[in-house]
Amino acid sequence: MSRDQSRAIRDTELERERARYGLFAVVVSILAISGVTVFGVWRLDGDKAVIVGVLTAAFTAVSSMTTAYLGIKAVSNTARSMAIENRPRREPVPEPAAAPGPGPAASPEPPAQRTP
Repeated sequence: MSRDQSRAIRDTELERERARYGLFAVVVSILAISGVTVFGVWRLDGDKAVIVGVLTAAFTAVSSMTTAYLGIKAVSNTARSMAIENRPRREPVPEPAAAPGPGPAASPEPPAQRTP
């Protein structure tokens, strides 16, 4: 396996781990916000004005966090694909020229000089 292939595999695995743990963090945060919201609404004993405020704040927090995660992920993926497209490509190394085969014998004397 070439160096470029092993690097691509590592990059793919790293990106998969980042996506997995990022999504995990968002889901856990949403569950925590939901739990606090349910507890807060339960403890308010029917005060409708405050309940609306708590639910609005919870909805705003959840939607903002989800939008931020998806936006950052989209920008990251776009930047990564642009970096891969603009990466300088390595040209294949040319093979060394083969040793010349048997040809005319080289003259040991330099060519004769012209006289004026």
